[in-house]
Amino acid sequence: MKLEFLQRKFWVATRQDLDCFVVDNNGFILISERSQEMGRFLGEVDGAVMTQLLSMGVFSQVTMYDYQAMCKPSSHHNSAAQPLVSPISAFLTATRWLLQELMLFLLEWSVWGSWYDRGAEAKSVFHHSHKQKKQDQLQPCDTEYPVFVYQPAIREANGIIECGACQKVFVVQQIPNSNLLLLVTDPTCDCSIFPPVLQEATEVKYNASVKCDRMRSQKVRRRPDSCHAFHPEENAQDCGGASDTSASLPLLLMPLCAWGLLPQLLR
Repeated sequence: MKLEFLQRKFWVATRQDLDCFVVDNNGFILISERSQEMGRFLGEVDGAVMTQLLSMGVFSQVTMYDYQAMCKPSSHHNSAAQPLVSPISAFLTATRWLLQELMLFLLEWSVWGSWYDRGAEAKSVFHHSHKQKKQDQLQPCDTEYPVFVYQPAIREANGIIECGACQKVFVVQQIPNSNLLLLVTDPTCDCSIFPPVLQEATEVKYNASVKCDRMRSQKVRRRPDSCHAFHPEENAQDCGGASDTSASLPLLLMPLCAWGLLPQLLR
């Protein structure tokens, strides 16, 4: 039976002054008069009814764990203190920085200014994208989240929810030969004072002792068939050394010389 056909038959048999839902055994809405509610968890749509169903034992909450989740790392603010360096190294670094700033300042007023503007714009775009990428990085973690399971021993239940100035009546009944439930509620009473029941995952924080116990309880990995103590390419110099990259002084002087010689060549 297709879902569209079931919906048409379902709405023909229901009254228009009631809210009718068909939910599964985990509390997710399969059929609703409002299409934006289908597929969502009942606790998000109507927290008052879900809270009452939990208190009556129609649904029970089970905590599940995800040991392969990804979480955002906690933000650590590093200080701006520089590492200790010798006075000569600090003097050379400051001198190189002054020369670079002087060359860049002269380039701004030369014919190469437009080129520098494009380079500065590209640099700012790269810095923004790199910062955004760093913020979006995730790290492995363990999370826990609630799961709600229907108790088949209760085939039918009804109740009244006190919502301040009004009362909300609801009836829930199991659909025979299925894992579905028919839920009928009164839409005239506003029960927004009840918070929604969510299924948000939270990160599990372990202390030092629990971390050690988890490490000890993990299964030992299978040993490799052979041992490779050395590889001829492990000392390759193709990568690394990016922290030592610095501006080339001859390359900075070449545009300045060209700017000085250009008027003489144009005469």
